[in-house]
Amino acid sequence: MQHTGETTISGDARRGMVVVELPLGDASSTFNLEKAVCSHGLFMMAPNHWDPLTKTLERPLRLSDDHHCADHEISVTVRVSHPSDSPQSLRLHVFGTDCLSAQQHQSLMAQVRRMLRLSEEEEKMVREFQEMYGEAKERGFGRVFRSPILFEDMVKCILLCNCQWSRTLSMAKALCELQLELSSSDKKFSLSVESDHFIPKTPAAKEKWKKAGVHKCSKNLSARLAEAQATTEEDNVLTTGSAEIVDCPPKFKGLSSKDISSDKKEDFLLGCDISQTPSNLCSDNPCSSSDLHSAEAVELNALNGVGNFPSPRELAELNESFLAKRCNLGYRAARIINLARGVVEGRIPLKEIEECCRQPNLSNYDELARQLKEIDGFGPFTCANVLMCLGYYHVIPTDSETIRHLKQVHAKSSSTLTVQKDVEAIYGKYAPFQFLVYWSEIWHFYEEWFGKLSEMPQSGYNRITASNMRPKRNAKSKRIKTSA
Repeated sequence: MQHTGETTISGDARRGMVVVELPLGDASSTFNLEKAVCSHGLFMMAPNHWDPLTKTLERPLRLSDDHHCADHEISVTVRVSHPSDSPQSLRLHVFGTDCLSAQQHQSLMAQVRRMLRLSEEEEKMVREFQEMYGEAKERGFGRVFRSPILFEDMVKCILLCNCQWSRTLSMAKALCELQLELSSSDKKFSLSVESDHFIPKTPAAKEKWKKAGVHKCSKNLSARLAEAQATTEEDNVLTTGSAEIVDCPPKFKGLSSKDISSDKKEDFLLGCDISQTPSNLCSDNPCSSSDLHSAEAVELNALNGVGNFPSPRELAELNESFLAKRCNLGYRAARIINLARGVVEGRIPLKEIEECCRQPNLSNYDELARQLKEIDGFGPFTCANVLMCLGYYHVIPTDSETIRHLKQVHAKSSSTLTVQKDVEAIYGKYAPFQFLVYWSEIWHFYEEWFGKLSEMPQSGYNRITASNMRPKRNAKSKRIKTSA
């Protein structure tokens, strides 16, 4: 057993697993894992997996070996539980290793605390908000679930734009499936195209396609499919089976040179090992990377058929048209790749942005919003969502869902031109927590229709759409069934 700061670590070499106790401290009186996780649609998006039966959150997280290997991270599966026999702490099961280095432990703690908003500042805001808005205290609401890192939040906020919820879920899952394929050196990456893989989950009429020539993603679907098939045949590298590229870096196995961005083609063609493992780079680390690749960890990821959420470096190395087709992202592919490359090249300083928001205040909001709006594709809705994830709750991201909510709950007929003014009139008195009040109403309304979202099976997630929340004629109850 190992003690690191306030946490306790115990390893089990036989099972390839580490158990970490994370004390909740002052947050123990307001914290509930089920409420903290199942508080925003982000918890439903891959690679997050909430188990309604065991009330646990499971997902892969990246852990750095040490400060000298920051660019070489290892993905492990982490299961978070809030055991009844230890209500003052969370229990983290880390699969795939029987020890954690100090840097890995620090990285793990930071990511879990970020997802569940366990900082001292967040706890202070929870208490202030619940004091102001008594209904939230009764419902146990005050923390809004987010991703372990800012980049994932930013990409997922892009996925929320201009499409139905089912399409958003599908795109997030596809990105994680792609990451698993890219990260598996022994797995052949297949570009064989199945026609049903590219059928949009959102009807074409409901998708705001961009003009041809701007993002090059508004082509007819059948033409895109034919182009992808032709590219595969022309490269003569892959078959519909699993032909292998010889002497290719594991990261690029199964991909043709056209699927790799121009600045990475030299590495691809030369077959140089740009994906050197952390164990080679940091051989003096007591916890080698091989310890983190046990069969159990791989098995856990494979059970869900998804990997981790792609890192900026993984996405920056891909070709835009390939990513758009593979993950059905449409015009979003260009925005996501531009974001990833901006992060990798240092033009978008995520660490500095995060550091600026450790103590959110209105004085630095406008400057952060201005910086975010300079990023390709970051309009008012996306920026407001990202800043909400960073802890700014005084601005409500408004879209068609906001208009629906104001009409059904507040009997307010709003339009895209008036909705921002309307939300300010309704929620302005709750400053600086306008979003939290609004989202508390939204979430409560969803649960009136669909039942407790923390108890909903994954197969029901895509049912949470406006079309399923319209009052039925002669209906005795407005709740609908969500089970498959």
